[in-house]
Amino acid sequence: MSEQQIPSQLAEIRDDFLGFELRDRLQLLLEFANELPELPARYADHPDLFERVEECQSPVFIFIEVENDIVHMFATAPAEAPTTRGFASILVQGLSGLSSAEVLELSDDFPQTLGLSQAVSPLRLRGMTGMLARAKRQIRLKTAV
Repeated sequence: MSEQQIPSQLAEIRDDFLGFELRDRLQLLLEFANELPELPARYADHPDLFERVEECQSPVFIFIEVENDIVHMFATAPAEAPTTRGFASILVQGLSGLSSAEVLELSDDFPQTLGLSQAVSPLRLRGMTGMLARAKRQIRLKTAV
């Protein structure tokens, strides 16, 4: 996917991060952590549907729903892991509403484009990359013909 093909909602998130100095990027990440959407009631009592993101040190679980080729991502991450929770929130807000093709075409290194590599550990960025990879895998499974 070329620079121009990044879906607008993800490009906007990325541009917001890149528009700030490093310290303010961390503050924005914390704001995303506080904005991780609650699970819909239909999933709140079904933790069995969620996949653990093993690449994350913190217990992060995701679930992808594809309805009429539109992706909806759901995630849980502990409040005491704000960096990881922020990354989950970025993906939930950035991927939800996109077509399955838009998500699958998104570069696997999207997390590295947010300008956070100097602010968070490579292990944390690997966790977000893992979340994206697992989201794509779930989409492929749910859209396989």
